Amino acid sequence: MPDAQPELLHPRDINGHGTHVALTIAGVEVRGVSVGGLASGVARGGVPRARLAIYKACWEGDGCPDATVLAAIDHAIHDGVDVLSLSMGGFGPEYSGTLHAVQRGISLVFSGGNNGPVPQTVTNAVPWVTTVAASTIDRAFPTLISLGNNEKLVGQSLMHNASLISSDFKDLVYARSCNAESLASSNVTGKIVLCSAPAQAKFRPPAIAFWDAFNHTFMAGAKGLIFAQYTTNLMDGLAGLNAICLACWSPVVKFSPTMTVIGDGVLSPRVASFSSRGPSLAFPGILKPDITAAGVSILAANGDSYVFYSGTSMACPHVSAVTALIKSAHPDWSPAMIKSAIVTTASVTDRFGMPIQADAVPRKLADPFDFGGGHMNPDRAADPGLVYDVDAKEYNNFFNCTLGLLDGCESYQLNLNLPSIAVPNLKNQVTTWRTITNVGPVEATYRAVVEAPVGVAMSVEPSVISFTAGGSRSVTFKLTFTA
Repeated sequence: MPDAQPELLHPRDINGHGTHVALTIAGVEVRGVSVGGLASGVARGGVPRARLAIYKACWEGDGCPDATVLAAIDHAIHDGVDVLSLSMGGFGPEYSGTLHAVQRGISLVFSGGNNGPVPQTVTNAVPWVTTVAASTIDRAFPTLISLGNNEKLVGQSLMHNASLISSDFKDLVYARSCNAESLASSNVTGKIVLCSAPAQAKFRPPAIAFWDAFNHTFMAGAKGLIFAQYTTNLMDGLAGLNAICLACWSPVVKFSPTMTVIGDGVLSPRVASFSSRGPSLAFPGILKPDITAAGVSILAANGDSYVFYSGTSMACPHVSAVTALIKSAHPDWSPAMIKSAIVTTASVTDRFGMPIQADAVPRKLADPFDFGGGHMNPDRAADPGLVYDVDAKEYNNFFNCTLGLLDGCESYQLNLNLPSIAVPNLKNQVTTWRTITNVGPVEATYRAVVEAPVGVAMSVEPSVISFTAGGSRSVTFKLTFTA
């Protein structure tokens, strides 16, 4: 193996991650883009006329140290940015230094992490930032699989290299979980390997299991891989390789070229399997993630070519772009108002009007711990009618709670004026208050529609709120939850 390219001690992007997310936010229109003919069309960022300031805070081998992230935020504040998009996250601590940016009117958008579908893996969960989950789009890459008994099955791959596609049948070997031991006991050289070990799903996240199987079969000399377990939503890096996610079995098999399907032929959006789930371990009283957006097989530039990347890192710039658009349309709105507009107008149904599902083990109906308010709807977010505003100074008490400097932090978190409510340990009865601000028509009436969680009784007082010309634009209401 050649030596890895050394990290460059200047702002250039060494692995393409930063370039990909930056162009997702503000890339200019480029026609005729594809990956080997797949997903052919026009590539364009969310706000192509925006001006970008890019700060390098992550380094190969060192990750994204708090000090460099804080330095980047300080530089951004000094430069007068309006929105900060941070496609970084993981199992580590919450990034410090973000609050002072919000208190200067800057909206911060963070990726929520790629450690799903395991619960309690979401990160970047402080209440003053927008935390983004990842979901699929209305595009898929079906690949026809022909078995020896003439049965046809369909999986997904990014196999576009015609030289790797043969009309001949190949031997198919079942290697269970495709770990080193099971492959060593089977002759897989030059053959297609079927990997399936669903019982291990509860021990290893799908993304880890898939790439472990892929690496092991590749090193064992296999010609191709069929991963027959659960969806991982992660095919990046498979372009030109015979690797397919599917459920099948036959002693011989052959693949057909991958196709691109868009629109009504694809069930979307779905919360991606890898997208980290709530509740937050650090702050269970703050509902996270806040929102989900497109983050699976996103096509954008990397160097002098275009590639597919998947992750909450790819979903984050979509929300950042919409945040910038709302900021442009409503320059007097606070970061909390912009976040509220995005969260409260999100969709909880898919393109067919059915409840959004979450890819997991097994697939299930998505809930707020999967996608927060739902899948982002940019058009509706520009005109939300009502918003939940927070004076950025009110976050100071929450910050002091994280340092152990205040008592009664559970009550404070509950009554922070967020567009969501989380009660980690509901016993008997809990009461909280929220204040809404009218940013829609001057005269308007809103009625509360309650869909309480199973086993919980919920009431809203008053249940009807009216705004009139010359009256207050803000109204406070009470919510009561009874177990």
